[in-house]
Amino acid sequence: MSSLRDQISSSSPPSFSFEAELVSWEMPRSRPRRSPNIIICGTPGTGKTSLAEKVSELSGLSHINLSKYAVDNQLVDGWDNVLNCAVLDEDKVLDNLKEKFADGGCILDYHGCDFFPEEQMDLVVVLRTETSALYDRLKARGYPERKISNNMECEIFQTILDEARESYDEAIVMELTSNAEAEQRENARTLHSWIQDWIKTHSK
Repeated sequence: MSSLRDQISSSSPPSFSFEAELVSWEMPRSRPRRSPNIIICGTPGTGKTSLAEKVSELSGLSHINLSKYAVDNQLVDGWDNVLNCAVLDEDKVLDNLKEKFADGGCILDYHGCDFFPEEQMDLVVVLRTETSALYDRLKARGYPERKISNNMECEIFQTILDEARESYDEAIVMELTSNAEAEQRENARTLHSWIQDWIKTHSK
């Protein structure tokens, strides 16, 4: 996608201010975040939504199930018939969420993470699940075998974890195991503690 600057004709009138126009495209920076922004990502079936809901309940931060949010707010760019899911319009998503990100306090859950700018995220959590447990979860959802196979390969080759490490400073990438309910509860406590520490540190 070409930049806004590239779209401006060289014949633009002298009164045009590129800097003023650019303000509407960038995340507002006039106020510090009061709470952290966190994205919980991972292969479908690793427990992202369940964990996000638990952490939201403990911390009071706002949970956004990004797939549902995008559909509800018409931020999609079609439908993937192979994977049977909506295709997000990433530009629309970022534009829609920039005010929420500016205030902070968002817990997003989505299978991917790489299209969110690093300055918008304070923590990137990647959930990992053993393949046997993951297969059972996906099968219970009624996924077709092709979709199950795609997701299993994604987990085996740690696609989401590599994506997170390539897109963000490793200092903000947290890998958590999510095989059983007990681990989910422990993960929720871990993230709640992290959030409390972040707020204390940034309120000084």
